[in-house]
Amino acid sequence: MRILGIDPGFAIVGYGILDYINPNFKVLSSGLITTSRDRFEFRLQKVVGELGEVIEQFKPEHMAIEKLFFTTNQKTAIDVAQARGAIILTAAQKNISIFEYTPLQIKQAIVGYGKAEKKQVITMVSKLLGLDEMPKVDDEADAIAVAICHAHSYRVICNNS
Repeated sequence: MRILGIDPGFAIVGYGILDYINPNFKVLSSGLITTSRDRFEFRLQKVVGELGEVIEQFKPEHMAIEKLFFTTNQKTAIDVAQARGAIILTAAQKNISIFEYTPLQIKQAIVGYGKAEKKQVITMVSKLLGLDEMPKVDDEADAIAVAICHAHSYRVICNNS
């Protein structure tokens, strides 16, 4: 199964592409889509355009995306929610199955503890994938973590069907 993991945003979108053949992972690509401080609609356009290129290049079967959880800064929450909608629409238009996971679910799947710190998630992502270097940016590590979470969760869903 080829999975596109997404850590949504409008300034920075993290992505990770993994192949998963139980119990093995292979990282095909990971990175960031970054936007300048241009008008919001142009930022969304850049996110959608670059994400479309990633999808065309790697042809994932599933997209796993983090659900939003905000306790402060409503303006940022609304902008990220709009970017997340554009990301989901991009995947839907490419006929990719979309799955959503909360931060708690992701941390639980990666670390075994739903309130794990970012550093713990990054360390476990590196260990699970056998990476020589840990991802340097949280957004990229989070995107990879979402993809790993989906692989583990989807396996459980399929085995229980």
